[in-house]
Amino acid sequence: MHRGSRPLSHPVLLLWLLSAQVSADLPLCKESDYHFEYTECDVLGSRWRVAIPNKANTCTGLPEPIRGTNCTFSCDEGAFLNMQTQKCQKCAAGTYSLGTSVAFEDWDTLPTGVITYGKMTNKEKAGPDCSNSTWTPKGDYVASNTDECTATLSYAVNLKTNGNLFFEYFYPDDSIYFEFYVQNDQCQSTDSENRGMRTSDSWSLHKVQLRKGTNVLYWRTTAYDLLGGAVKPVMLKNIQVSGVSYTSECFHCKPGTHSAKPGSARCTPCPAGTYSNKGATSCHECEKDKYSVPSSGSCKPRPACTHYDYFYTRTPCDSEGKTQVMYKWIQPKICSEMVDGAVQLPASGEKQTCPPCNPGFFINGTSGCEPCTNGSYSNGTVCAMCPVGTEPLLGFEYRWWNTMPTNMKSSVLHHEFSSSGRSTAWEVNGDYVYTTPADQDSDYQMLTLTLPGYRSQSTFQGSEKTELSRISFVFETVCTADCRFYFLVGYNKWFNDVVEQWKGSNGKQSYSYLIQSNHTVSFTWTFQRTSHFNVTRRYSSDAAKIYSIHITNVKGGVASECRRCAQTTDSTCVPCPPGHYMVEATGACKSCPPNSYVRASQPIGESACVQCGPNTKRNIAHTACLSDCKVDIQTKGEVLNYNFSSLSKVIDFRSGPRFTSKGLKYFHQFNLGLCGETQVPGSCVDNVTENGRVAKGYICQSVVVPSDIRSQSVVSSQPFVIGDSLIGVTTDTTLGGLSSPSQMFPPASPQLPDVIFYYKSSDTTQACKQGRSTTIRLRCNPTVTAKDDIRLPRCCTCSI
Repeated sequence: MHRGSRPLSHPVLLLWLLSAQVSADLPLCKESDYHFEYTECDVLGSRWRVAIPNKANTCTGLPEPIRGTNCTFSCDEGAFLNMQTQKCQKCAAGTYSLGTSVAFEDWDTLPTGVITYGKMTNKEKAGPDCSNSTWTPKGDYVASNTDECTATLSYAVNLKTNGNLFFEYFYPDDSIYFEFYVQNDQCQSTDSENRGMRTSDSWSLHKVQLRKGTNVLYWRTTAYDLLGGAVKPVMLKNIQVSGVSYTSECFHCKPGTHSAKPGSARCTPCPAGTYSNKGATSCHECEKDKYSVPSSGSCKPRPACTHYDYFYTRTPCDSEGKTQVMYKWIQPKICSEMVDGAVQLPASGEKQTCPPCNPGFFINGTSGCEPCTNGSYSNGTVCAMCPVGTEPLLGFEYRWWNTMPTNMKSSVLHHEFSSSGRSTAWEVNGDYVYTTPADQDSDYQMLTLTLPGYRSQSTFQGSEKTELSRISFVFETVCTADCRFYFLVGYNKWFNDVVEQWKGSNGKQSYSYLIQSNHTVSFTWTFQRTSHFNVTRRYSSDAAKIYSIHITNVKGGVASECRRCAQTTDSTCVPCPPGHYMVEATGACKSCPPNSYVRASQPIGESACVQCGPNTKRNIAHTACLSDCKVDIQTKGEVLNYNFSSLSKVIDFRSGPRFTSKGLKYFHQFNLGLCGETQVPGSCVDNVTENGRVAKGYICQSVVVPSDIRSQSVVSSQPFVIGDSLIGVTTDTTLGGLSSPSQMFPPASPQLPDVIFYYKSSDTTQACKQGRSTTIRLRCNPTVTAKDDIRLPRCCTCSI
């Protein structure tokens, strides 16, 4: 055994000698040859600092391990941990540090650790692949999908202390459901409430508190637009998480930004007309023949000026009743007048006769326009008092555009949806107000009208809708690209709803919108020349024009005419008693014929009386016709007595399942208030957004999608009323121009004819300019043992 083991000692000794010889030949390590790292924290919260060679076997004599800082140690923003001294040190000028934060500002690709995937939330059978329905990096932001697949963006982060999450989002379209939530490392939701995000008309900042430990962040979207419209994606940018461990280095400012002082937590963007390189401490002015937009890393040669680089406007009227046409360069000015082929700015100052004042205003001593007050009205020249027995018909009517009205604001949103420094979007030009050329063709040019509220109108029992107010406008669009013109209604300072949009060129036309709630506080007209980003003034000739805007019944409004006393709660006139109309010539009150009610929108003249239809009677307030659930039908020498009292409560039911092209299952949900002494209206809601709309009427309809991505079991969207006034109840298949074709239903018993309820809705759209109508067919069948049996007609596009 000794003989056999002896030779083995020579290689070991030789290896030791060789290692010692090599180590002796290596130079001593310099600071540039190694870096420091901390070991994992132990149960006592302590760790060690160890030196790690940048490259193995290149030097010897590494520093010995020493005790490191406590595991809870961290540095503030603008500082980093110097591992040599184990103390925090300010970042140098031209660099920045988030301290104990991580941030995702660049979205050329998905950052490390950020993942995205798509799947179908519900479908009865295998459908199309959703793997491509994901969040997509777009440079400055990441955009969601726009189909019915569910797209998820997630990021997992381990926090050493409690921290915060900040991110900016743009959520313009309530046809998409957008939610955000956080789970811990046990996949438990840390906040099960308020997952749904608010829609926004610009970039909004969202903040969430995070707990120490592992947090998984989820952003998730699903589109529920089943009408085939163009859905706008949700966008995210500038995601930042605080509460992570230290940072041991500072980061150079990216081109187009700079930090002038040491200890910067972030870099400052360079203004227009300047630029900077990577790691800059200041911005440099562009040469005179070059320009730059904000946050530029270089300057570009100025192009030759064209007539699309300026706009025209008008000065206020002077004492002679004259206005001057003024031409101005679009700011910031990027073109050059010195380049060959450049146009010059036209001469300003040409005087023209001022347009008249708008109705309800009068010309003051300086040729300016002031509103008529104290019960007076005008056609735009002088004010006159309304005759006795009448009141001013208040509102706003803008026909002439010499100056922008005080309750209107023009603004611009850049394609990245942050506020631009430029406010010129819409300008006045006498006969109309129009969109001027924009910095970028993808800019949103917005004109917003803000109102204080509306005067009260007549109150009605049941679901008879009142025309609280109506806004009408005449517009035109001239486009060579994929322009869009939007009309938005604002319900508060956070929530705006796109109620109509037009694509491409549209000839001069009018549009009206019915206002039924005092929560409607603003209206916005928005024009976008193209949805393609980074297109600079290629389609500057494309424009939108608004010729007139007329809105009725506004608090603080002006009057262009007077009316007889209306049945309003805040009217200065004494209204007629219920069931009476006002004689137009004398202002006296006269009773409507028996079983008729007074038309809400026109309580003056005998035509204001509306006769109730068959088998209905007017309500106590004389404002609508109702059914008491009992109908007597004369047939073949006998009277059939129908009693539908069991249907006096609100009934809700769904259609059979339907499927989109990608397999998303959905239903049509109906709510019905059929009859009764008070006839309670149905109610349909939109719960996609936090500020969802509610549609109330005798019959309303919405789209319902089964959901597994939120606390509700279903998502309800697109509610609207399909019946808000009862026309009559009869066995006839036609009534008042409405019909209920028998072929849409199974054959009925000849002994017991069907009873048909006829309804009409005052809601109008581009597709239904005369409003919607609905019929409900009730059938008694003694052979059926079921308590009730509700069916839709055979034609899925027909009314129920």
